[in-house]
Amino acid sequence: MPLFKYSPKIWDALKLKQGIYARLPKHYLKSLEQKEPTPVHWKPLGVQYRANPNTGQKERVQDVPIPIFYPPPSQDGLWGGEGLISGFRYANGDKLSTRLRKTWKPQLFKRELYSEILDHKFTITVTARTLDLIDAAYGFDFYILRVRNKLPHYLNSKLGMDLKRAMLLRLARKDTELYPNDSFEIPEEEAEWFGLSLEEAVEKQRQLEYKEPEPLFKACVDELVQELQIQKFSEPHLIEKE
Repeated sequence: MPLFKYSPKIWDALKLKQGIYARLPKHYLKSLEQKEPTPVHWKPLGVQYRANPNTGQKERVQDVPIPIFYPPPSQDGLWGGEGLISGFRYANGDKLSTRLRKTWKPQLFKRELYSEILDHKFTITVTARTLDLIDAAYGFDFYILRVRNKLPHYLNSKLGMDLKRAMLLRLARKDTELYPNDSFEIPEEEAEWFGLSLEEAVEKQRQLEYKEPEPLFKACVDELVQELQIQKFSEPHLIEKE
């Protein structure tokens, strides 16, 4: 007999359909859909079998993704999708020697990046891949705005999502005439929710739904006034004769 009515794997999905989670904007709930980002540390072959280049025989392909761990400091920088990879190495470079556990880490740099939209310079921890992506996008702003359009998890950085939300809000509010007729522009109501964590979105929804509590004496006074009005209309009205 199962211990739970529903599998723990779908608890997160069921939670979004109840209570305050269900009242979150639809565009924000859609952004929470789990989608696989583009692989960085490995290239999927996309086939199950291929011919051996030496023997010509058909062999099965082990197309197994490499598990990547993103430490908390990665949320404060722009690592370009890179992370930590845990594996093993041979002690003496010989396959017959003892295997030792090893963690491969990306090379990090501190760089000063300028945002034209925000008109501000940011000192951010980046990787070499991030710098290449910025050059390929022809600028820091275009890199932040063009990373898989509106999908925040492709940036894989809380800092990157906060920067993108600030840029989208600046474009939506038309504070400046930067990038006229830009395809990045989205409504301000949608830009305000972009990149928020689930906890931040729930707190924002709570603040939107919050109402000041009405003092009890005010409710009693209104009720008393209403009762007096009803009593006044129910009493017979006497007319004095002249």
